[in-house]
Amino acid sequence: MSARPCNTPPCPCGSGQSLAACCGRYHGGEQWPDTAVALMRSRYSAYVLGDEAYLLASWHPDTRPAALNLADELPVKWLGLSVLDQQAGQPGDSHGTVSFVARYKVNGRALRLAETSRFVREAGRWCYLEGDVTA
Repeated sequence: MSARPCNTPPCPCGSGQSLAACCGRYHGGEQWPDTAVALMRSRYSAYVLGDEAYLLASWHPDTRPAALNLADELPVKWLGLSVLDQQAGQPGDSHGTVSFVARYKVNGRALRLAETSRFVREAGRWCYLEGDVTA
């Protein structure tokens, strides 16, 4: 894990890197994640930052909603991300799964989202396809 300069915000995905050196480069379109885990982490960061455009752009067109309207939802304070497992999803793969837990608060109540997400690579880019929420 590399140290980040003290004047840059940390990446919400928990990598320990600055946002610009980590998920921010994907959000800004400088690069596209080369693994399913990197895409999942960048999507978590996009939720934290309210970046609907990136979330929609990284969603597979067959399952992508027309809009997200995150601003219309109850205020969410994202607390952290833990990647539990991954299957495939490497640069040479066409499919991959990532299991994770995202912790958050809504109206002061601590909650967690546990999901196994499925990703596919289309035209050389990883896309979020769908996920199964677990207890």
